[in-house]
Amino acid sequence: MFKSMLLLWIVLFAPLIIFSPAAEAVKRENFKTCEQSGFCKRNRAFADATSSNVPGISAYRLDSSSVKHSIGQIRATILKTVSGSETVRLPFNITLYKSGVARVTIDEEKRRNGEIELRHGSKARKERYDEADSWALVGEPNIDKSATLTAQTQDGITTITYGDSLRNAIKIRHHPFSIEFARDGDTQVVFNRQGLLNIEQWRPKIEAESSEGNSTDGDSNEDESTWWEESFGGNTDSKPKGPESVAVDISFPGYQHVFGIPEHTGPLSLRETRGKSPNSYTDPYRMYNSDVFEYELDSPMTLYGSIPFMHAHRKDSTVGILWLNAAETWIDITKIEAAESQNSDSRPSRVGTETHWFSESGLLDVFVFLGPTPNDITKAYGELTGFTQLPQEFAIAYHQCRWNYMSDEEVKDVDRGFDRHSIPYDVIWLDLEYTDDRKYFTWDSHKFPDPLGMQDHLNLRHRKLVTLIDPHIKNTGNYPVVEELKSKGHAIKNKDGDIYDGWCWPGSSNWVDCFSPAAREWWKTLFKYESWMGSTPATFIWNDMNEPSVFNGPETTMPKDNVHYGGWEHRDVHNINGMTFVNATYHALLERKAGVVRRPFVLTRSFYAGSQRLGAMWTGDNLANWGHLEAAFPMILSLNIAGLPFAGADVGGFFGTPSKELLTRWYQAGAFYPFFRAHSHIDTRRREPYLAGEPYTGIMTRAIRLRYQLLPAWYTAFHEASVDGSPILRPQYYVHPSDERGFAIDDQFYLGSTGILAKPVVKEGATSVDLYLSDNEVYYDYFDYTIYSGNGHHTIDAPLDKVPVFLRGGHIVPRRDRPRRSSKLMKWDPLTLVVVMGSTGDAEGSLYLDDGETFDYLSGAYVHRKFTFDASTSALTSHDLSTKGSLSASYRKDTSKVRVEKIVVVGAPKEWAAMEHVRVEQEGRSADKAGLKFHKAVDGRSAWAVVRDPKVAISKDWSIVFAS
Repeated sequence: MFKSMLLLWIVLFAPLIIFSPAAEAVKRENFKTCEQSGFCKRNRAFADATSSNVPGISAYRLDSSSVKHSIGQIRATILKTVSGSETVRLPFNITLYKSGVARVTIDEEKRRNGEIELRHGSKARKERYDEADSWALVGEPNIDKSATLTAQTQDGITTITYGDSLRNAIKIRHHPFSIEFARDGDTQVVFNRQGLLNIEQWRPKIEAESSEGNSTDGDSNEDESTWWEESFGGNTDSKPKGPESVAVDISFPGYQHVFGIPEHTGPLSLRETRGKSPNSYTDPYRMYNSDVFEYELDSPMTLYGSIPFMHAHRKDSTVGILWLNAAETWIDITKIEAAESQNSDSRPSRVGTETHWFSESGLLDVFVFLGPTPNDITKAYGELTGFTQLPQEFAIAYHQCRWNYMSDEEVKDVDRGFDRHSIPYDVIWLDLEYTDDRKYFTWDSHKFPDPLGMQDHLNLRHRKLVTLIDPHIKNTGNYPVVEELKSKGHAIKNKDGDIYDGWCWPGSSNWVDCFSPAAREWWKTLFKYESWMGSTPATFIWNDMNEPSVFNGPETTMPKDNVHYGGWEHRDVHNINGMTFVNATYHALLERKAGVVRRPFVLTRSFYAGSQRLGAMWTGDNLANWGHLEAAFPMILSLNIAGLPFAGADVGGFFGTPSKELLTRWYQAGAFYPFFRAHSHIDTRRREPYLAGEPYTGIMTRAIRLRYQLLPAWYTAFHEASVDGSPILRPQYYVHPSDERGFAIDDQFYLGSTGILAKPVVKEGATSVDLYLSDNEVYYDYFDYTIYSGNGHHTIDAPLDKVPVFLRGGHIVPRRDRPRRSSKLMKWDPLTLVVVMGSTGDAEGSLYLDDGETFDYLSGAYVHRKFTFDASTSALTSHDLSTKGSLSASYRKDTSKVRVEKIVVVGAPKEWAAMEHVRVEQEGRSADKAGLKFHKAVDGRSAWAVVRDPKVAISKDWSIVFAS
């Protein structure tokens, strides 16, 4: 009896103690440093040893006789010399794509076939994992058939030219092996410049303590202690395939800034990890998706997701690297300054950035992007891995969440609270406690006896419900989901071939193996309305803990020697694992009911390259302090340039109770997160915005309303991201690639191509911000049109009731000014166009609208307009950008009554002061007039003019001429 009660206590309460908000910081001892990771330590030691070698000495050379060239591809064999006379053959490929991207792969010939016998007759795949592309990529890009190969020179160099106008070139040096990528004759990226290529080859396990055959690259002093077994934190990894890491150095000559490789908490411009700077980290950046509780700030520690995509930027040039490997990965970064002296071996010093990438297993598989602009990089990356999902419109509005709303009546009460205070919101969330004893696809019949009635109540204001579904399935009796999981063979297995059992929120749990096609098909059946009673078309999903988080596992995750579908070890696929679960959920939501398809909404904590196709992410379990508020924007910007723009952080901080000032500032910042959700821990005080009292509730309400007012601009930015991969939030270097002083700025940003520049307050007690302008364009305060101009720093007043937001001259911003209780209620509201005069007097912008729910836009059911103000004619025009489809005419008819109710011209010329009317022309009707009211410039604020109700439809061509 005592044991049963103790077990029950552990299951129910131990996780709450382990993850208590009273803890002060992450428990670093639960996560490896490089020194504690066998392959990381080996590769760093290899780098140290190589740096002292004589230049030109290398174990790797290209077999010149093996070079073969076909359309858009070059194939060869790299020979690695190991101890004695043994040579390892490494198949080497370069594939060239029409986009200008080049793909480099290095495999290992000896691993291509066979299995490794594990305990009790179970088996693991012997070869290197080569299926990451099937998850990360959207298909094989078009090969560049124009690539040309020149004859090999006597110096042992193979040269290839490719890309637009053959402006790109590759030089492959045979010995010592290296690859140079050039654009317009200038070297941009170099592989193996430092000689750190290291492919740990297959070898049989020899039980003797020391063996000549166990040494790599002829180094008999190499540490072999972690080759076949590695222990950490009381867990032992059996490592049946032995050492198998892959590594290479990648240099960016001339580039001083590198960005990307989320998810980490440091600055956008990545720090050195082996440099002399006092700001350097001591460990490499780590990518090993993990449930890092109360993560620390300004750190290269791993977090919940990994996108191994890096930008390097210098004035007017951007290049990129995608390291396609799903295993644990570390990245060292070293900056080379111009003032550094020559090396002792007489190699010349060089300005730039040196990076060193190493993964525990898998292929060396790298994509090289040569730009030259940041937009070229993100577009090519999106073409390769997929563009971000165009979400339902409710998903980009405001979400209210807490662990946990404890009953359906409490959900209704919170809903009424928002309405009583006229605060808009679109989604309320249910965390773990809505389930029956933490069994997913069930409802607690005492707390949530009427889930359908609860959702009917929410639907009165067209609001949605999001519920938590995690990958761990409670291992208990009388639970059909786990019974089917086990009986149908859909669970992940341990190294012995048995179903893996670990501990998570439900206690003893099994994990669905979403690498398995059959498991994914089974997962779909669980979301059918007839299977999951109480779910509705307005129920959407939150996939948490999908790193996966395992409370009693090594580093709070799954053992690396677990085995997935296809015989692959977990070590091979770890960083993709979370993405496979979201993929299964996304497709399950598509098929909930035959013939009825809505765009899914799924939130994930764990992610990888390609996750942008499936939904949104958030930055995990942050803290209610100013440091975490400040850290959020660099993290979100890093995700945006790495192709996953639908990102946000928990507003208010998950752990702890924020002060009212902090909560207020967080709402002002959160209104500019692409994913805008407030969330809090079960042990924190309730903090719905209407509970704060005045003036705080009023200020937070205005911040939320600002988000809703700008939803047309946000939705247009999401559409842009969905078709060309451009970030939704854009850092300074992306918008102003020539301004070197702005490259490292990561606390201000632009919203899409709207020209909206925001710099929310993230410092305690601050009443002003230091705004940096990269150009000489005129900027206007969003709220009162105060003018700011001139390249450099500007001090902006920012009392508590103000969020610093600016309009950049030369843009036109669409918005909806009528406050509503949810986004769906704004669907047919008229729009306001804010025309922001630039230094030339011209301006332009765009608007994208569709039904915000279905996939009908793929058949032409959308409105896409370009607005242009031409100073030479004083005319504002609307042009159609849409492509006609089968549903175009019907949708245009549906939206025919959606009109422009107001035009605001900021920076209106003084000559308009005497103007009382404008001339309005619209297709299909006679010319007309509309009234104009002019407001004079005063106290540093710009003049502005308003045209009210010009009676033009948003879906038609029209022109408004500002002339007497």
